[in-house]
Amino acid sequence: MEVRGAPAEVLLQHPWLPVSISGVQLLTKSWFGETSYHILLTDVDCVWEERMDSAAIQKRAQELNRRLRAEAKAFFSHLCEVVQPCLTGRDGRPGGEAQISLRRQEDGNISIKLKSELAELPFYWEFHCTPAPVTVVCGQLVRPLLEMSRLLQRQVEQLGGLLGRKDAEIQDYRENGAVLSRERLQTDVFEEKTYREDFMSKAPPLLRSEQTDVLGFDDDLQHLYAAVVARNARKRKPSEEQQPAAASSAGGTVSSEPGEDAAAAKMADRPAEQQSLPVRSNPAERASSKPKKKKGVGLFR
Repeated sequence: MEVRGAPAEVLLQHPWLPVSISGVQLLTKSWFGETSYHILLTDVDCVWEERMDSAAIQKRAQELNRRLRAEAKAFFSHLCEVVQPCLTGRDGRPGGEAQISLRRQEDGNISIKLKSELAELPFYWEFHCTPAPVTVVCGQLVRPLLEMSRLLQRQVEQLGGLLGRKDAEIQDYRENGAVLSRERLQTDVFEEKTYREDFMSKAPPLLRSEQTDVLGFDDDLQHLYAAVVARNARKRKPSEEQQPAAASSAGGTVSSEPGEDAAAAKMADRPAEQQSLPVRSNPAERASSKPKKKKGVGLFR
């Protein structure tokens, strides 16, 4: 039976974060609900995912922890607490009691094992990640990256035009008698074609020598990624509401927000800001206080 994960639009709002697990460099994206989760991982050669609902989490927890008798909601907050630092690149819990390891399997899947302590007893968890469907890969990674590339290309074109105008301004100063006070600040006239040819000749060898930076989703790229997915969400929302709107106002049209491309490009131009897209983790709800005949014995017995 297929386990449903986070809605595609919800998971899309979370950033890709660079992490290292057992020496393997990965980009991860994760969503945690009340008693369910959906994680994505990629090493740029493959994308893996796992979706788990409450029933599946309960079953696996009891398989890995024979003495555990609690419902999923009673231990899920602990699982989120120890897992999220591992999947977001943050430091682990105080004391370093959480241990995580990754293993590649022969069938192409990957397994991530986690060991921590719950109620002063060992608590084990495993992520069994399988290759993600093409639709998930395209929606969560390929399409946003292509749109980011298009916006960055537009930014380069705008910067090239700005440099050309700056050169014309400097030339006008010189023709009117202005003299540079410090010779070391003098620059050559910007020639876009020459610059592009020089860049393309130097960039590929540079990328080959810096393979580890391929997974470097830094603050600038995360900010641009967030701008792209937010714009796409605004575009999809009017189309989803178009049919109800048509029923109330015949002939009415719903158009996208004006200047969206310019706004996204402007976001690409701005300095990166600290992203505030944390993986959501709701604390586990307390078990309902129903009358019981037997005395409570805690999570383990």
